[in-house]
Amino acid sequence: MNEQPTRWVAETSASQQRDQQTQLLAQLSSLTEGESFAISHLSNAASLLWHTLPGLNWVGFYLRRGNELILGPFMGRPACLRIPLGRGVCGTAAALDQVQRVPDVHAFPGHIACDSASNSEIVVPMRQNGQVIAVLDIDSPYLDRFSQEDEAFLTAFADKLCEACDFSQPLITLD
Repeated sequence: MNEQPTRWVAETSASQQRDQQTQLLAQLSSLTEGESFAISHLSNAASLLWHTLPGLNWVGFYLRRGNELILGPFMGRPACLRIPLGRGVCGTAAALDQVQRVPDVHAFPGHIACDSASNSEIVVPMRQNGQVIAVLDIDSPYLDRFSQEDEAFLTAFADKLCEACDFSQPLITLD
């Protein structure tokens, strides 16, 4: 007998969620203060969201390289390494430069199932100098996990994170 995915029901009030979101933005500011190395910030941001927001099974980033997205720092099960722009939820968000909030990923045309436990997803484009340079990708095993309020918060979170990151720094230097 196949179990049907469960629809998300928040266990906290809207007021408590807003307070938590305010605290997360303050924590992000503290974590990024005085440093601009993008990979460090993306790693801490993934961990911060993973350990704070309920009902998730994957949180991470895909970084743009040309016409594809490449896996960056994340929390959760192993994930797809490369995603072409325009393909799946992440590639669509990056290509259209629009948040993709998907209540049921199984109904999304071309969804890429990196984790079969995922049932809903939100992907937030991250921009520098007017161009999408990465996406914040969050999956949930619950249907309809992400609300308009989550979208607004995660967009603000991604914007604040982008302001702190210098994506032009090389990942490795040998000098």
